[in-house]
Amino acid sequence: MSHYNLIIDRKEVTVPEGTTILEAARLLNINIPTLCYHPDQSVKANCRICIVEVRGKNSLVTACSTLVWEGADIITNSKLVLDTRKSILELILANHPQDCLKCIKNGKCELQTLCKQFNMSDSRFANIAKKSCLDNTNPSIVRDTSKCVKCNRCAEMCQTIQDVGVLSYSHRSNKITIDTAYGENLEDSKCIYCGQCSAVCPVGAIYEKDNTEDVWKVLNDENKHVIVQIAPAVRVSVGEEFNLPAGSNVTGKMVAALKRIGFDKVFDTNFTADLTIMEEGNELIDRIKHNGVLPMITSCCPGWVNYAEIYSPHLLKHLSSCKSPQQMFGAISKSYYAEKFDIKPEDIVTVSIMPCTAKKYEAKREEMNVNGVKEVDVVLTTRELGRMIDAANIDFVNIEEEEFDAPFGIASGAGAIFGVTGGVMEAALRTVYNSLTQEDLQDIEFKDVRGMEGIKEATVIIDNMPIIFAVAHGIANAKKILKEIENGESDYTFIEIMACTGGCIGGGGQPIGTNMKMKEKRTEQIYEIDRNKNIRKSHQNQGIIELYDEYLGEPIGHLSHELLHTTYSSRKK
Repeated sequence: MSHYNLIIDRKEVTVPEGTTILEAARLLNINIPTLCYHPDQSVKANCRICIVEVRGKNSLVTACSTLVWEGADIITNSKLVLDTRKSILELILANHPQDCLKCIKNGKCELQTLCKQFNMSDSRFANIAKKSCLDNTNPSIVRDTSKCVKCNRCAEMCQTIQDVGVLSYSHRSNKITIDTAYGENLEDSKCIYCGQCSAVCPVGAIYEKDNTEDVWKVLNDENKHVIVQIAPAVRVSVGEEFNLPAGSNVTGKMVAALKRIGFDKVFDTNFTADLTIMEEGNELIDRIKHNGVLPMITSCCPGWVNYAEIYSPHLLKHLSSCKSPQQMFGAISKSYYAEKFDIKPEDIVTVSIMPCTAKKYEAKREEMNVNGVKEVDVVLTTRELGRMIDAANIDFVNIEEEEFDAPFGIASGAGAIFGVTGGVMEAALRTVYNSLTQEDLQDIEFKDVRGMEGIKEATVIIDNMPIIFAVAHGIANAKKILKEIENGESDYTFIEIMACTGGCIGGGGQPIGTNMKMKEKRTEQIYEIDRNKNIRKSHQNQGIIELYDEYLGEPIGHLSHELLHTTYSSRKK
């Protein structure tokens, strides 16, 4: 490969052919501002904030899209560059509401950061921003089109990465907007509520529906017993809300903060991830032994379930009937837990902390109830948890760690790896192997299903039976596997699908600024949590054993079917 020698701001650098000016500058720790650019997406050059000057050229060029060449002499901070960037920023602000104090992205907004960098508090141009037009019709995502800066990040995520296509460009020239088909509300569209659009939006144009006030309200109600569950992926990401390194495991700090906030009990969703494996693993065995529908596909991810119901309802028979760990926890909290501690189910408020916006929709599904009582009352994202900790004036970085409460604080390493793509598959195989062979699996790390490759496949021989499995993350990758099933070309026994790239560690409710490198750090830490557990198989979790002995009876038995399983229906529009 050829290499080029060039100069940026009087500093020499040698870079490979195909490097952009932006990438070369970052090698020299030279910060060129960007707005439409995202490290995990294609180059757009829409906003023009990254323009730079090149000696010998008459016009400025965009650093994000311009490839370097031999002998290039680039200036990133000349008066012409700085004045032009400021003018571009003023034009963007003229079309922006500028209501930062009211905006949910206040302090996390990339446009706000640019304004601070350029010492801008106002624009020379009259403000012509359109009146705020909120799409607040669904439980998961809010859109405020008046704040859109037309960066195209959300549209690319929806069109290319997820291949759902709900958001796209419409109109032309200065009237270009990013919208749904015919401008319909998200609730009326085919949105699966994965929230990936909100994760990449640089401003406050798309964000999760905030339910923190609902939680503060019940915490101040003495007649309510308020409990909280925490998903595996949250513990390796919420620290980023407090400037800790990506992937920091802050489990103990998070538990302590939630107790300080005022929750009566703090529990671990990893417990019901283990419970999910007991049910899902036995369901798979039952299908194998009794010629049930194969391949069986996991149903833990609500974004994926939404996709299946809306776009591929003819494949719903392949989905596991198991509820997700979130909903299993809700069901157990309003039945077993209520009876064990003599609390009326209607007096229990179950709150979930999830890395996912689709979980908000899942909790509101009509069938997710126990004897007419909602299983999960409120779902908060990782971002909302960060805001609650801030509002409670808690020094998160220095808070003394605490432990989860009993009886739902014990969890295996298998429960922890639910947070990453391939984790559900790996956890299930650890238990399925034991159930089919009555032997303990020695090498429990199925590394073939790990990593960020879009589709992973492997075969495991269990009791002389080949179990062929696949893992897909991101809906675009899932669609490739679904096509094989539709065409009768699939030999898979078991398939795990997660709507978001990386699985839950890359969920739509994770900290703003999430990129692939951060996902990899979170993934490493999830596997580290698994390795450090004394118990690494779901069926060895003593709390799960006691739950079946005291209450449920047996996996996929009558009571577990009533509480822990569900059915899915076509929502094709």
